[in-house]
Amino acid sequence: MRQKSALPARRIGLMFSPFSVMIIVTKPDATDDQIQHIVNRIHEWGLRTEVSHGAVRVVIGVIGPEDLIREKPLAAIPGVESVTPVLKPYKLVAHEFRGTHSPVNIGDVAVGGKEIVIMSGPCSVESREQIVSIARDVRNAGATILRGGAFKPRTSPYSFQGLGVDGLKLLAEAREATGLPVITEIMDTKQLEEVEAYADCLQIGARNMQNFSLLKEVGRSKLPVMLKRGMSATIKDLLMSAEYILAEGNFNVMLCERGIRTFETYTRNTLDLNAIPVLKAETHLPVVVDPTHGIGLREHVAPMAAAAVAAGADALMIEVHNSPELAKSDGEQALLPDDFADLVRRVRAVAQAVGRC
Repeated sequence: MRQKSALPARRIGLMFSPFSVMIIVTKPDATDDQIQHIVNRIHEWGLRTEVSHGAVRVVIGVIGPEDLIREKPLAAIPGVESVTPVLKPYKLVAHEFRGTHSPVNIGDVAVGGKEIVIMSGPCSVESREQIVSIARDVRNAGATILRGGAFKPRTSPYSFQGLGVDGLKLLAEAREATGLPVITEIMDTKQLEEVEAYADCLQIGARNMQNFSLLKEVGRSKLPVMLKRGMSATIKDLLMSAEYILAEGNFNVMLCERGIRTFETYTRNTLDLNAIPVLKAETHLPVVVDPTHGIGLREHVAPMAAAAVAAGADALMIEVHNSPELAKSDGEQALLPDDFADLVRRVRAVAQAVGRC
């Protein structure tokens, strides 16, 4: 299925209070002219729409003030089969809003389709030689998106904080050398313009999952966003944070499970595989899993990656370093290039077994 927004990306949620979403399902025999008439009529009433085209029916999300929506005769418009309110607090994120899954394009790579997408690269960009070399290694092994941190949120203020803008420039050089689109973390609203100039996708890290000012800012960006689950966040917390981004007009959002804090201390975090099928049922957004941070021990990353694919993940994010003992951050969990190539082979076998590729 393909999704098409009836209006350009813009703020659509937070300007309305109270805010409501209705789902229109069109009749199977509704014509293109009728569907366009439905959309035009809704716009005339000062409401907004998001249109999703399926094989048989079209689903139209109607967005606006609750009182205004309720007083309009949506069901009376020719071609409308049913009108249903979205009752969940995460209205735009809810699966009902589109009635199908919504792939997100990063460069020319689609996340959320049949193919399992692998994002890979080092935790931190350290030098030109390092990032270009690793980018070539992961591309040759099967990765289709390059990850790398230019701005690094660290527990200690004395730890390596990243190369900043110089790191962004090196990521762009690695993209030029390999053809891999780039995903990198943004930590502050003031960094958006700089990161947008060099990256293909914005990453919101676990520590910033509820930085609502930052979520609103990336919601106004034209770049796709990957939102990582906070280390102590519930699934509802994650979905409500995603709602902030969509409410500003950016529907190109992916959710990332990266492990949560539990009483277990042997591993870095506890990778919540339960979250994968739950998120796939609750939302139309693609689900990414980061087993590297989820477990924090390189020898166990591959089986957790395979388990994530078996559970329904759309993409994986895997850290790779060509010399982990010299890495400036998270060397203990980074895979060597040969180990990463083996992981890709194992993941592809699992993907094929569960009907993915």
